[in-house]
Amino acid sequence: RFEDGTVSFLDIIALKHGFDVLEKLTGGMEKIKQHTFALAHYTYTVLSALKYANGAPVVRIYSDTDFSNPDVQGPIINFNVLDDNGEVIGFSQVDKMASLYNIHVRTGCFCNTGACQMHLNISNGDIQRNLQAGHVCGDDIDLVDGRPTGSVRISFGYMSSFEDAQTFLKFIIATRLSESDTEIPFQSSVTKLMTESVPDDHPSFNNADKLSLIPRISDRELGNNSSATKKTVSWQPPEAEAESIRAAVSETAVPTCRRGGKPITVTNIYLYPIKSCSAFEVTEWPVGIQGLLYDRNWMVVNQNGVCMTQKQEPRLCLVNPSIDLKKKVMVIQAEGMDPISVSLEENTGKETVICESKVCSHRVKTYDCGERIADWFSLFLGRPCRLIRQSSDMKNRSNQKNTKGLASATNISLSLVNEAQYLLINVASILQLKEYISARLEEPLEIEELIQRFRANIVISAPESFEEEEWAEISIGALQFQVVGPCSRCQIICIDQQSGERNKEFLQSLSAARGRKTNFGIYLMNQTSRSSFPDILSVGSQVLPVLKENTEIQPPTSSEEKYSG
Repeated sequence: RFEDGTVSFLDIIALKHGFDVLEKLTGGMEKIKQHTFALAHYTYTVLSALKYANGAPVVRIYSDTDFSNPDVQGPIINFNVLDDNGEVIGFSQVDKMASLYNIHVRTGCFCNTGACQMHLNISNGDIQRNLQAGHVCGDDIDLVDGRPTGSVRISFGYMSSFEDAQTFLKFIIATRLSESDTEIPFQSSVTKLMTESVPDDHPSFNNADKLSLIPRISDRELGNNSSATKKTVSWQPPEAEAESIRAAVSETAVPTCRRGGKPITVTNIYLYPIKSCSAFEVTEWPVGIQGLLYDRNWMVVNQNGVCMTQKQEPRLCLVNPSIDLKKKVMVIQAEGMDPISVSLEENTGKETVICESKVCSHRVKTYDCGERIADWFSLFLGRPCRLIRQSSDMKNRSNQKNTKGLASATNISLSLVNEAQYLLINVASILQLKEYISARLEEPLEIEELIQRFRANIVISAPESFEEEEWAEISIGALQFQVVGPCSRCQIICIDQQSGERNKEFLQSLSAARGRKTNFGIYLMNQTSRSSFPDILSVGSQVLPVLKENTEIQPPTSSEEKYSG
């Protein structure tokens, strides 16, 4: 009675064939149950045994059983990762780190708020307070006032193998434990259960895939993971100041002007005309209603119209767009390709087809830039793709998002960015991080390389590292900006913007350096101009920050004190 339209009779007919194939491949549901439960039992036992050097557990597992009976426990493990002080590490950070190891996990409350409340001790009042703090289903706000809003879940299927379980365990060990902590106790019951649970008479469960091997993660295998073997450096990372990824700026806060210290200036300005492609550096640039003029106005999509980023296609960073305001063209260049140009004037003719695309789950109105440019990108990337542009037609604009953390985001207009109009980073913060990453990599790093990896719009030079995280507002010349919150980084910082090569050490180092978060840089929204002068952002302009309530930054007494400890 609740179906809408014709019953899906083709799928219903296909069910029998699906079950027949499943029976042929695996031997039936009973063997699948035993196989997947053996994997879950093994992983649960090892996870439960992992300890830091001080004896603190590495994970907290949420379960109503002790994983001893497959009749009452499925092949799913729900948990949160802890630090050595017993504090929860947010699920969004665990998710980002897992992606570096090609591991897919599910995070949040899994559409089961009741179970989430029960296992995490979240009251109805906590649910309301989390909502007021900006937390909604599917976002990255994993901690509110230090308490988790969700957890991490891994699941095993009939195609999963013992190697998959070991890969996951190696990931936890490599990212949480030092080399001296990697000895893992195994119980004989685990090996016994795994030996008894694996079918012997089906091709998909042959001897190579059987789980009866003695479960062991060798020192040699762990040695292949740099994060588990790098020596400790003397620099101690600061604790992350922000308790929430999207810390809201209070409407009732009484701002405090920054006191003392050297002047803060803008050192670099970058725009990214094509989302996820190379930066275009300028010394001064006009500001529009969506941020820097033409910043992320275009994006590359696959043949299904889905946005492509460097996560899926690292070679996008090798595409170099540049804007010529006088000629009103964008010139796109890449090695081995003839340059191609795209007009800055929007195609508003009757033949223009307005289509709807998605950027980070938000719907935006766009139009296609034509076959010529589509062929250029398809040839360079080696896959069918197209270039689309955001429509500036006001009646078609649907990208006015309620940006997380902004006290009043009404009618804020965004381009094809993920979160906010601007991203700002501080050279002093880069320098401090540079020393830490260089020590872990055991090789020197150029500051320009790190600046490119963090893909900011505005780079400033402030005397104190990470002091930008204490700002509520800033002024740059005649422009006024409100700080939305910190930028939580993803795996894109692992991609060398000059070569497209990945190195997961960068995100791991950032996570280690910032305590339990991957925050670096702050998001800004442009406030209504209070000046009659043209809105131009220029290198060399002075930056005047306003501090958050009850915050005061003391400048270091010497240059040595600034970077030591």
